Amino acid sequence: MSDLHPKRLLGKVVVVTGAARGQGAAETDALTREGARVIATDVTDAPGCRRLDVTSDKEWARLAAELGESYGQVHGLVNNAGVTWRARIDDVRPEDMARVHAVNVTGPLLGIQHLTPLMRAGASIVNVGSSAALTGHYPVAYTASKWALRGLSKTAALELGPRGIRINTVHPGFIETDMTASAAPAFREANIRETPLGRTGTVDEITPLVVFLLSDEASFITGAEIPVDGGLTSHGGVKSISDALRP
Repeated sequence: MSDLHPKRLLGKVVVVTGAARGQGAAETDALTREGARVIATDVTDAPGCRRLDVTSDKEWARLAAELGESYGQVHGLVNNAGVTWRARIDDVRPEDMARVHAVNVTGPLLGIQHLTPLMRAGASIVNVGSSAALTGHYPVAYTASKWALRGLSKTAALELGPRGIRINTVHPGFIETDMTASAAPAFREANIRETPLGRTGTVDEITPLVVFLLSDEASFITGAEIPVDGGLTSHGGVKSISDALRP
């Protein structure tokens, strides 16, 4: 009897950054279950992860050389690593802007530059953005970096399309992770109030989309931006007005 549910990523080599915990760890687990050979990376010395500072050109070059020698090619990349900084515009410093940009924008750029030479037609890259990239979110360094990542993703999709390499962006809303857990309780409560589904999300609600975008099922999807935010960015800020006028 044939397998009615074949593993969609069987035999594919996929790199995941920021894989030590939270969303990155969940993505690693999901991709592995789908048959991928996942190279999980993180800036920390976490069990099961290869150490990688995504801001380092030399470390990306070393990783690419190792992957080329071991596997010959790479089929997927998930640029998941990211940092936040919650200073408002009056308080943010230039060094804060540079540090956040280095991880959230330069990191994905370096991954694309070093790994795409190992990719062939059909390969796929998923950049992890944020609902902050679709709004005027108050943490200016984080928000500006995620808007910049959108531009990088669009340009890369255009430039790499002729080579058959796809690049798409996933924009999570308030997902229960260590990053969001460090925010003030009022931040969580306000997000829930502004989310039409009336709750926060989980990492397991992000990973199926990442798996799909890396799979051959998404073979004609590139340059797309997909919010996974319970409707947070869908209403343009009018939810409070709608709620106020309910009978």
